[in-house]
Amino acid sequence: MKPGIVTHWFESILFTYRKSVIGFFVVVTAVMVYFAAGLQVESGFTKKLPMTHEYMKTYIKYLDEFGGANRVIIAVMARDGNMFTPAYFETLKAVTDELFFIPGVNRPIVQSLFTPNVRYSEVVEDGISSDNVIPADFKPTPEGLETVRKNILKAGIVGRLVANNFSGSIVSAELMDVNPETGEKVDLIKIGRTLETRIRKKHASTKPGAEIDIHIIGYSKVFGDVADGTIKVIGFFGIAFVITALLVFYYSQSLKLTAVSLSCSLIAVIWQLGLLSLLGFGIDPMSILVPFLVFAIGVSHSVQMISSARAELLECAIGAEAARKSFRRLLVPGIIALLSDTIGFITILFIKIRMIQELAITAGLGVAVIILTNLFLLPVLLSYMTFSEKYQNRLDRRLKHLEPCWDFLASVIKPKPAGIIVLISAGLLIVGLYTAPDIKIGDIHRGVPELRADSQYNIDTRVIGNEFSIGVDSISVIAETIPDGCIDYDIITAIDEFAWHMENVDGVLSVISLPGVAKTVNAGWNEGSLKWRVIPRNSSNLVQATSYIPTSKRLFNSDCSVIPIMIFTADHKAETIERVVSEAKQYRAEHPEDRITFRLATGNLGIMAATNEVVSAAQFPILMYVFAAVILLCLVAFRSIRGMLCIVVPLGLVSLLAYGLMSLLEIGLKVNTLPVVALGVGIGVDYGIYIYSRMRSYTKEGESLQSAFRHTVRVTGSGVIFTGITLGVGVATWIFSPLKFQADMGILLTFMFMVNMLGAIFLLPALARFFFPKS
Repeated sequence: MKPGIVTHWFESILFTYRKSVIGFFVVVTAVMVYFAAGLQVESGFTKKLPMTHEYMKTYIKYLDEFGGANRVIIAVMARDGNMFTPAYFETLKAVTDELFFIPGVNRPIVQSLFTPNVRYSEVVEDGISSDNVIPADFKPTPEGLETVRKNILKAGIVGRLVANNFSGSIVSAELMDVNPETGEKVDLIKIGRTLETRIRKKHASTKPGAEIDIHIIGYSKVFGDVADGTIKVIGFFGIAFVITALLVFYYSQSLKLTAVSLSCSLIAVIWQLGLLSLLGFGIDPMSILVPFLVFAIGVSHSVQMISSARAELLECAIGAEAARKSFRRLLVPGIIALLSDTIGFITILFIKIRMIQELAITAGLGVAVIILTNLFLLPVLLSYMTFSEKYQNRLDRRLKHLEPCWDFLASVIKPKPAGIIVLISAGLLIVGLYTAPDIKIGDIHRGVPELRADSQYNIDTRVIGNEFSIGVDSISVIAETIPDGCIDYDIITAIDEFAWHMENVDGVLSVISLPGVAKTVNAGWNEGSLKWRVIPRNSSNLVQATSYIPTSKRLFNSDCSVIPIMIFTADHKAETIERVVSEAKQYRAEHPEDRITFRLATGNLGIMAATNEVVSAAQFPILMYVFAAVILLCLVAFRSIRGMLCIVVPLGLVSLLAYGLMSLLEIGLKVNTLPVVALGVGIGVDYGIYIYSRMRSYTKEGESLQSAFRHTVRVTGSGVIFTGITLGVGVATWIFSPLKFQADMGILLTFMFMVNMLGAIFLLPALARFFFPKS
């Protein structure tokens, strides 16, 4: 069937059975409200991980033996800088107990000065003496506190578990994915809030003589803080909705048109949330912005339908006929635009990270639903509307007032202005090509980029990073070797040389490995002499140097065939991660060992490195898929390569400039921001498709290109300008969000909404002038 026949068939069905259509939407919306009410906010540590990546396979393989990256670190700090007081140790004991009993904590791995897995060893007259750092009979007397101080020094945990200046110490734990007591998935948001209420608020003290600060970091705490910030952001959505409603009313000059426009867009959001729940999905705090984006896209398309219907009203003054003509004119371009959006979102599924895939499904469902609510339901609702002569006169007066504006905009399609616009665009292209390559993959700043620099979490990160030598970021390289490899001199030496190389990489604070600890133990067996701080060549001495290192330190596995090298870095900036990983790979390539395989990587930096590599590999294919889909749909719809170029070239320029903007504003390309670029392309294509489609329909009726564009800007162009400004102002409110990643998304989406609108209004007709010179 030809497109015209399909459109006529849909038109006949819709407007013949209008009441049935409305009844269908009412019933389905009521059902979707029920399911949407049961939608859960879901959290999960593994959702952000690229589980198929090489590093993640290493991470999963050794998760049980050496732990994962989902850690909680609590620094209990004495405000006066002296931790050796009875009040401090009382608080430290209480914090250790609280953390131990939080559901989901892997209890055998909880580590604190009070846990039995923190021990010291020393050489005494009759051999090796070993005991807990805090003995079982500890009492917080001056003598007892002095004993603990000495034991801390013997254990070699200053800088790792105890602050360098003895101002505090760390309590750490790892979280499991499933609570073994209940069999249920561990709720990271709940744990994050529990850490705040049961530990910080309960045990931080300002009492004289017991002034203690609590600092908490870890993925669950980040997730809890993001979730709490997301609740506050809902208020910004409300502000954006009110702004949108006021601007739609100003544009339409009608409460009825405003109501149906916003209602159809809200119905799309309700259906989206209901379908997610029905399909068994939840919504991630990182995806909480997507429903508003769906609402924004819905408003964009409803404004086009209203603009078209008003233009028809000025000629026929009959609501039903105006609605039918608008439906007939906008069905094909609307479907093409929304299919472009949907396909653009679905391409994000190629990123093998569950959180991004869920975001793609969420956005794809929402945009697909808009096809029904805004292209089918909205014109049916408009067909019932009648408007007074007074309203039409008001529209006439506004149209006459705006004639100079349309004359000015129509002039851009003349040869000289069009040439100037193309030259300006070429200059912007050069700027984009110059700045875009500087964009960084991953985090650019210290701390957690999802939160503001002055957030409590990032303050805690800075304190722990400054007071302890190990830093808060680490990556572990796993050395796989033969059984009993830890007592083989050649193997241990090779691992030690790798550790030494990595310790001298810029950005690395320290490296902890079995060879390093074995050298310290060997020196201890020889009266602590520094000249004996070496790996003993004699196998018996090597056994002696390693046998007293407990497996709880996670420096080797049960048969000594796996030895991790823990690398602690100053930060998790993109360049630091890239440098450390590159050095490890280069060393591995230049120093092949028959009996050793150095595998990357575990630790939080290992996960970040894997994620950065996945994002880096996916960014260009995703944009290629998005643009390929847009190009294909434009060619199918308009059957014109020149017409396709008019739509796609402005879109490509804006995408390039968006990368340049991210580079200038130091916004890294990562899991949170990569989808925004694809979403921006999908949303921006709507403007060009509507402008070109309307202009093409006028030229087919015999009008010149300039006349066709003038008529286009009066109807479709006004809607595009209004939509760009409205959506830009709406998402600009996100810039004030307490969550930095949402503020960054607000900046990027505001830029893409506004600049895509300018591209459709100015660059598209300028290109049309050069591509269709005889029109």
